[in-house]
Amino acid sequence: MTLLLRNEAETLELGAKLFRSMKQPLRFYLYGDLGSGKTTLVRGFLKAGGYCGAVKSPTFTLVEEYQFPEWRLVHLDLYRLADPKELEWIGIREYFEGQCVSFIEWPDRGDGFLPQPDLSVRLSHHGEGRIAVLEPRGLAGHELVKELS
Repeated sequence: MTLLLRNEAETLELGAKLFRSMKQPLRFYLYGDLGSGKTTLVRGFLKAGGYCGAVKSPTFTLVEEYQFPEWRLVHLDLYRLADPKELEWIGIREYFEGQCVSFIEWPDRGDGFLPQPDLSVRLSHHGEGRIAVLEPRGLAGHELVKELS
């Protein structure tokens, strides 16, 4: 599925639609250049879920966690990883335990240490807006895209 996102508000709305369409906790891989809207998408998802605090990029912290009554969201940014093995040192497996929604930016930098995604989202600059390409990677991802259609 390919979508034109004309501005930041439409990127936030895509995140909100992902939240509203999700039937179970999913793993999202986010691809895109710096400034392509990856964290904005996560912010829209969180706000749709009722989160009222600041949503910042985990570029320097590597991980940001958000707790909800029935599940938690883990937002990882692997841009600064020098080696995928560094994920073992931070206890990466623990981040995916239980009822966990995860958004992983720059997932290619964690090859071999990350669980497979349910949905990949590729964001790219397009004039003043963005293009979002949603690629389901399993049954739950296909169901989500079908719900969005």
